Amino acid sequence: MSLSELTTVSGRISQNVHRVIAGKSEAIRIALVTLLSEGHLLMEDVPGVGKTSLAKAIARSIDCSVSRIQFTPDLMPSDITGVSIYNRNTTEFEFRPGPIFANVVIGDEINRGSPKTQSALLECMEERQVTVDGMTYPLSDPFFVVATQNPVEMEGTYALPEAQRDRFTARISIGYPDQAAELAMVDGHSGEDPLQTLSAVSDAREMQAVLAAVRAIHVAPELRRYAVELSSATRRMPEVRLGASPRATLHLVRAARAQAALSARDYVVPDDLHAVCVPVLAHRLVLTAESLTARRTAPDLIRALLSRIPVPQAPRPARD
Repeated sequence: MSLSELTTVSGRISQNVHRVIAGKSEAIRIALVTLLSEGHLLMEDVPGVGKTSLAKAIARSIDCSVSRIQFTPDLMPSDITGVSIYNRNTTEFEFRPGPIFANVVIGDEINRGSPKTQSALLECMEERQVTVDGMTYPLSDPFFVVATQNPVEMEGTYALPEAQRDRFTARISIGYPDQAAELAMVDGHSGEDPLQTLSAVSDAREMQAVLAAVRAIHVAPELRRYAVELSSATRRMPEVRLGASPRATLHLVRAARAQAALSARDYVVPDDLHAVCVPVLAHRLVLTAESLTARRTAPDLIRALLSRIPVPQAPRPARD
């Protein structure tokens, strides 16, 4: 797939999602970056701002298999991955796939699931496979997990462990809309819900070609070293107890490729890394008690880091 075709497909998806979510271009951009970088998205915000609507809009924009998991304290790992059932006719166990076997998986209120249930997603999100009763089953391609959680209501919730958060490529907060966007939402939803009339503008086969094109985006060696330097610098910050992992560096480079593709470029520039650095790295940092007491936030620390580390001058790739 050519770069122009890639830009056209991503533009169609973006326009489709904007029909449902008004005034949140930045959140939609990061969501598309995560989709194109073959990652997973965590949406953390208060109730009623459109987290689930954004996830559904992305899912309905692609004509592929979609499943939704409502996380509750009594949800079991087998309710997600599937279970082996004994067939009396064949006298053998048959595997019944769970909802994780879909191209787009929406996990609603993921922090309401117990740690045991949350751990069922670890292998799925990282290795794109499921192991049940000693048998390994590959997941669909593409595979995109969109999870939501409410950071305010703590009753009956379980904080995501660091290993789980590290598997999400990016975290976004949609936030409240401004008055103009909220008025447009009221007008648009006064009759028919736009989500119900949303039609697919791409399919799984086309998305596979899009993802292959994004993987071919050029990243200069200087920018690769810059990404490594940004991630490793978080591990030396006195305000941080746990910094970004090497997996975070990989996600940062992949997200920068996707950002370049959305900008209609077949090569990455420093601005692409800057555009995705906060949503990709911030949620992985564990701050010290002193930083929390001083009301320091992970996004603020990442922005300060970007201002301190010199930006490399990446040469434009030569053309034949």
